[in-house]
Amino acid sequence: MLRTLEFFGVFPSKAATSSTSHTTAVVAHPVVTDLTVCVFSPAVPPSTCELDPRIWHRVEKDLYLYTSQQSAWLYVALANEEELVAEDLLVMDIRVGEPPPNRGSDHSWESRPGGIWVLRSKFSGKIDQAVTEVDVLFGVDAVDPRPQWTLMRSSLQLNAQPKVPVARLSVLRGRAKPRPDARAALRVREDGKFKIVQISDTHMVTGVGVCKDAIDAHGNHLPESEADPLTVNFIGKILDVEKPDLVILTGDQLHHDISDSQSALFKVVAPIIERSVPFAAVFGNHDSEGIHALPRAAQMSILQNLPFSLCESGPEQIDGIGNFYLQVLAPAPSQLPLSTLYFLDSHGQIPSKIHNPDYDPIKQSQIDWFVNASQAQQSAREKDDNDHRFYLSLAFLHIPLPEFGDRHLSIRNGHRREPTESPSFNSHFYDALVKGGISALGCGHDHVNDFCALLPQQTQQDGDKIPQPGPWLCYGGGSGFGGYCSYGRKRFHRRTRVWELDTSTGSLKTWKRVEYAMDRVDELVLVEGGAVIDTPGEEDEGRRCVVS
Repeated sequence: MLRTLEFFGVFPSKAATSSTSHTTAVVAHPVVTDLTVCVFSPAVPPSTCELDPRIWHRVEKDLYLYTSQQSAWLYVALANEEELVAEDLLVMDIRVGEPPPNRGSDHSWESRPGGIWVLRSKFSGKIDQAVTEVDVLFGVDAVDPRPQWTLMRSSLQLNAQPKVPVARLSVLRGRAKPRPDARAALRVREDGKFKIVQISDTHMVTGVGVCKDAIDAHGNHLPESEADPLTVNFIGKILDVEKPDLVILTGDQLHHDISDSQSALFKVVAPIIERSVPFAAVFGNHDSEGIHALPRAAQMSILQNLPFSLCESGPEQIDGIGNFYLQVLAPAPSQLPLSTLYFLDSHGQIPSKIHNPDYDPIKQSQIDWFVNASQAQQSAREKDDNDHRFYLSLAFLHIPLPEFGDRHLSIRNGHRREPTESPSFNSHFYDALVKGGISALGCGHDHVNDFCALLPQQTQQDGDKIPQPGPWLCYGGGSGFGGYCSYGRKRFHRRTRVWELDTSTGSLKTWKRVEYAMDRVDELVLVEGGAVIDTPGEEDEGRRCVVS
């Protein structure tokens, strides 16, 4: 049923409804000439929000976040910079809230719905100070990490329900500087080391969210609290301590069924961008779950356009979004790769009569892509690398492979505190990782599992064992206060995993950073001299067994 419309605004021209804004014309070099808010209501007769779709463009976010029978939308009037003439009025400033003072300018502030005030002036020949884009973000904890964008402190005045995260305008003046085509290469430090912080399962939402299972340093239960500010603070502290060369987000950056994916995504990456750390990401099962969640491709587009992002969509013909690899090079000016990091989309939950929940496995097209990429790189190394340097490769995804739950798995470090949730169908990607020489596979998903483990060496058909064990199978552990961090009645601290490659000695070690812990936790050497090593640790029957 078509909803009708109440319009508080300006310059009527052609009827606009809640469905017509999807067909507005694309403006190549936009400049904002006005903005307004339209409210659609089923209680009002068919109406006349008369906005010319060639000029007025709707920001595709319901300002009530789909919590009301009414819906409200921000409309932005755009003109093409190349078609501007001296008499055209451009928006030079935007305020929200109390009427701003008029400072003797040629044009006074004009009132718009939602408590918006706009200051417009005639086109001067330049648009450096003019508003060129307007966006909407939600929540008192919202941030905008995009360069040159300014997020308004005051929220729009919409009379929404108190629990609805507030809507806030974010404004771009002038032209955003385009991202360089060539992104800065990842390089090991002068001492040959390269450090990665793996952050998994942040479970950000629109608004501050709620944490239901936090504990203090002594394990005492804490009352419910705002979740996302705790997560942002935790991430920031880890980054300040470790000062990594790369951050890898291993999925479920977002909680399921959230109302504005962009606002939540920005909160995840803001502390990383603020510290000028490159980052890459894979998606989890919850990231695109829900009727209002952005699809993976749209989320990847947002991530790719942010500063310090090394995220890639991956080949279109490969299943999933975000199948790609990054190479870590020797110190400048060398172009010699010393390590490869692989990233794969592990998809999401599927209906199943075998397991509940059950998940899509890694697809054959992804396995073929990985095999081809790893073989090509191995061939290139054999051709060009005459000094036999050590080469370390790691892979990252969200949902663990079935091998993480194998009853023969030997846990060398950390704990299994909940059953492994993995696909019931085994597509044998693990075998491809073995053949591809992957040293370690990092995943997320099961928040309170944080172990590193090895499977027994497989025996070839000719009776010979493969040259080395591995790869290591390591959980990252849950870092988000909006996701669960308990199993049964037992609560645990949030945590992240750190990986440190030393390409001069061919070693790889890992440890965890845990809430309240001042030192590294469960430090473990995984690789020495370029080969996976198996040093039996404190393994006990409770760690080795599969929890059921």
